[in-house]
Amino acid sequence: MAGNTDFDLYRPSEEHDELRKVVRQLAEEKIAPHAAAVDEEARFPQEALDALVATDLHAVHVPEEYGGAGADALATVIVIEEVARVCVSSSLIPAVNKLGSLPVIISGSEELKKKYMGPLAKGDAMFSYCLSEPDAGSDAAGMKTRAVRDGDFWVLNGVKRWITNAGVSEYYTVMAVTDPEKRSKGISAFVVEKGDEGVSFGAPEKKLGIKGSPTREVYLDNVRIPADRMIGAEGTGFATAMKTLDHTRITIAAQALGVAQGALDYAKGYVQERKQFGKPIGDFQGVQFMLADMAMKIEAARQLTYAAAAKSERGDADLTFQGAAAKCFASDVAMEVTTDAVQLLGGYGYTRDYPVERMMRDAKITQIYEGTNQVQRIVMARNLPK
Repeated sequence: MAGNTDFDLYRPSEEHDELRKVVRQLAEEKIAPHAAAVDEEARFPQEALDALVATDLHAVHVPEEYGGAGADALATVIVIEEVARVCVSSSLIPAVNKLGSLPVIISGSEELKKKYMGPLAKGDAMFSYCLSEPDAGSDAAGMKTRAVRDGDFWVLNGVKRWITNAGVSEYYTVMAVTDPEKRSKGISAFVVEKGDEGVSFGAPEKKLGIKGSPTREVYLDNVRIPADRMIGAEGTGFATAMKTLDHTRITIAAQALGVAQGALDYAKGYVQERKQFGKPIGDFQGVQFMLADMAMKIEAARQLTYAAAAKSERGDADLTFQGAAAKCFASDVAMEVTTDAVQLLGGYGYTRDYPVERMMRDAKITQIYEGTNQVQRIVMARNLPK
């Protein structure tokens, strides 16, 4: 597995290229055949999870010292990109495993890392991330979930909303207010387990896209957990959450990149086979220009995303800007490219008999979650490169 590569040129190594081949073959053989059914039935892509776990691709970011593959940020991007090329719902398995567990890796105690990274690396558990609430979306610091100290325990009460893979994941990184007077500096992070007494889940949301990835509310009703399950020091949870997003927004860019590439690949094949006026529609200049623009924008998004992954691996000072830029740009490209793919297929593109309408629906969420693209522009404006 690719790791500790010199990223000065922001270019994938031979090891990265080989990883791409492996993941693409796996995705096409084990994940793509189920993608339409997963969407149609709005069910968790168990086939994808089984295939990813069997090949150790479900959580490649986990460091080797905790039993993981120790993949670098670019390798993680490539895994997510290639899975999203055939099924965005399935790409949320490696993406959200990183999102949920990265706070522990960044700020958790050594004991916490050993306890929770091992099962994640083995594929015995998945990790989810609980930041948003019914009244705290873009204003995440306005959360109301509380954690109150009780001796050697913390007691958590509240509701988390829009939690990806909720109910499937065994572990949850939960942000909760421990000092209401300090706003963002009064928020702490905890690991909550699915089996903890008082943890329950709402009904799955009925969504436009990514229907195979369950999105549910997480209810915390007097959930009593040991004090050593706090991630980092008290009051550092919000800072940890924001550091996490600096890195994981790049995985959303990877999803966007993957679904855009999948839509372009399908459209390219279609326009060579579809004939009108006595020749393939791909021979018409108007169609060629559309394909050229789609490919150009995807390549620009890829370069920005890979550069951001390199900065994530190095921990560069401008990572906040670059991660937001990659997520924002790539997701806008994904929405445009998938919409154009539907247009190129005409009436067929508008039916569920062809995959591009699913890709268009799936692409939309990349402009919204882990911070809307409007929020990304605010983040970029506040962190403009010097």
